[in-house]
Amino acid sequence: MEGFNFTNASHNNISDPDGIKRPLSSMEVVACIIISIGLCLTPVAIYAVCSLVRKNHVAPIYVINLLISDLIQFCCLIISVAEQKESHSITLKVGYFLYDVGLMASVGFMVCVALERYLVIARPLWYSFKRVIKTPVVVCVLVWIVPVFISSTFWINENVSAIISTTYLLLPLPLLIFFLGGTIRALSASRVPSDEKRRIVGILVLVLLIYTLLFMPAVIWLSGVDNDISTNLSFLFLQLSPLADLFLYVFMRKGTIDKLLASVCCCRMDSNVSSRMDSTYISSSTV
Repeated sequence: MEGFNFTNASHNNISDPDGIKRPLSSMEVVACIIISIGLCLTPVAIYAVCSLVRKNHVAPIYVINLLISDLIQFCCLIISVAEQKESHSITLKVGYFLYDVGLMASVGFMVCVALERYLVIARPLWYSFKRVIKTPVVVCVLVWIVPVFISSTFWINENVSAIISTTYLLLPLPLLIFFLGGTIRALSASRVPSDEKRRIVGILVLVLLIYTLLFMPAVIWLSGVDNDISTNLSFLFLQLSPLADLFLYVFMRKGTIDKLLASVCCCRMDSNVSSRMDSTYISSSTV
């Protein structure tokens, strides 16, 4: 197992019997599709999130940094696709390093987003008192520095890097579950408006789903389940994680959760009405 270097491991596990490493064409196609979609939508999402600052006078710093880390991953994927035939290329190695930094930073900012939403509900007075620009800036700097340190350990000791990386990826799971559970428990005593409560819970649920579905396979791969299928699936899910982060902007917009719930309720009402009409028709036909 080659530490936290997912891109490198994904390509190194694909080879022919003659020893010539050739990545699967399907993986290349999927990577190109993800890159094209991500590079088009992520800058738009960053601009849209920044526009929320002018409207609400609140800077969603963690979400902006999360989208920036996603943009770094997309750019590094371009390098991995373009330079994958040159396994000893300096550009490719730098791309691997930056990809791992962006990937781990995105995990850190997901936790920061969940923590911020939890504090809005569970500790509103403390959050309002501590809500200064200096604190989020310091946190963001730390979130960027820690992945750089972890990725650097790969060049020193691969086994140590794998242990640190696995621990780093496992820590967010109990934290995200705690933030979601604590938020739900504190909802009844909170004075936050109902639409804001639904929006915060929706963001927490979305963050937990993204982490569980797209990052946990990588944790399993790092834990020792190392084969071609697990490696390719883990890397594929990690490639999809930046696209999933784009939904955070959708959930941040006011009224999105209400519209979603309204559409679900309308679908249920339509299905109930249709079922009642069908039962009425059947009963009348039997009479």
